[in-house]
Formats: sequence, structure tokens, C-alpha cells
Amino acid sequence: MLFRCMRAELIKLKRSFIWIVFLILPILSTLMGCFNYLQNIDILTDGWYALWTQATLFYSNFFFPPLIALYCAYLWRLENFNHNRNALMTSPIPISVLYSAQFLAVTVVVLLTQLYVGVLYVIGGLAVGMKGLPPAEIFYWLLRGSLGGLSIAALQLFLSSFIRSFAVPIAIALLAGVGGLAVVNTDYRMFYPYSLMLVGMNSNRSEDLLVGQMPAFYLSCAAFLVLFFALGIGYLKKADVRA
Repeated sequence: MLFRCMRAELIKLKRSFIWIVFLILPILSTLMGCFNYLQNIDILTDGWYALWTQATLFYSNFFFPPLIALYCAYLWRLENFNHNRNALMTSPIPISVLYSAQFLAVTVVVLLTQLYVGVLYVIGGLAVGMKGLPPAEIFYWLLRGSLGGLSIAALQLFLSSFIRSFAVPIAIALLAGVGGLAVVNTDYRMFYPYSLMLVGMNSNRSEDLLVGQMPAFYLSCAAFLVLFFALGIGYLKKADVRA
């Protein structure tokens, strides 16, 4: 039942406008990163690592959180039209299954986004004259960023479940993502979901920010996933059906 519901959620996304944004924003961040790299090539001498710092500067801080919020808000936007929310809330399928299906659908798109970003990074690197392929460590950072991104997805799906405006959750994600810049270099970064994605991606750094802190990172990601997942399901179970 869960995976049938997930496929239904993915069908909702299949012909939506989100794929235009999905395609364009990572290209923009890659182009901006490559341009910055070429402009500062005399001081950015660390090869693929140096390019990574420039490519993730824009993507992780300004593009990835709003993208995740867009995916979540779009699924709930459909539910808020034509009494679809009423049908959802009165469905014989348990709320926990429906909500889990939404999250799994968002997870698929988040992972596709990260894969796409990784491919663009390699293409951009080769285009600016890099030799060989990037260090395998960088692809591990992409996976860690995905895990941090899923913490954001859990939070944004929860926000979109009760904020019926389409734009407000996306604006929150944009501001919170920028706020992550202020937290990422402090001792509080493991307690702020939007900084987890930044440290996971090793955003704008060539050295690993999580040396000696991997258990805390994984624990924080898991805690936020469980917390916001539980809040989302709990809210929907108690929410009134409204016209």
C-alpha cells in the first residue's frame, strides 16, 4: 500500500512545473561556481576541491533548501485545491501511510537533484580544464548532503501540511538556508536542520567539516527526521477537515 501511494504522489509530480526549476537552478549554481573559479584560478589551486567550494557556495546556501521546499509545497498545493484535502483526510488509507508516501516521493526527487548536481559538477570541472575525475570523497559529501537535505524535507513537509500558502514555506526555506550560514561554523550547527545540509555537503570548504563529528551528524539527522515526521503525522491526525 505504501509504495502504491508513493507512485501516486510521483505521478502528481510527473508533469508539474517543478522539473523546470529542477533543471535550471542547479545549472545556474554550477555556472556561477565555474565562473567564480575561473575568475580566481590563481588563488584556487586545489583542483576539484577548489571548484567544489565555488559550486556549493550558491547551491547549498541559496538553491537547495528552497528546491526541497518547492517539492514539498507542490504536493500539498494539489491537496489544497478542490477539496482534495478533505478527500485525503477521509480516505480509508491511514494518514501515516499517506504522509510517508509523500515523504518518500520527495526523497526520490531530492536524491535525483543531488545526482543531477553531481553530474553537472563533473561536466563543469571538465569544461574548466580539470584533469581526470573528482576525488571519491566529494561524492560521499553529496550523499551526506542528501541526508541533511532529508532532514529539511521532513521539516518542510510538516510546514506545508498546515501552511496553505504555496509561497510561504518556500520563503521560509530560503531565509532559513541563508541563516544556516550564520550557524554552520558554530557549536550549534548540529541543532539546526538547515546547517546539517551545509556541513554534510562540506559547503564552501575543501577540508572536511565533519572530521570526528560523524556520529553527531547522523544522530542529528535521524532525530530531526523522526521529530518532524511525528509532528506531521500527529498534526494531520488531529486536524479538522475544512472546506
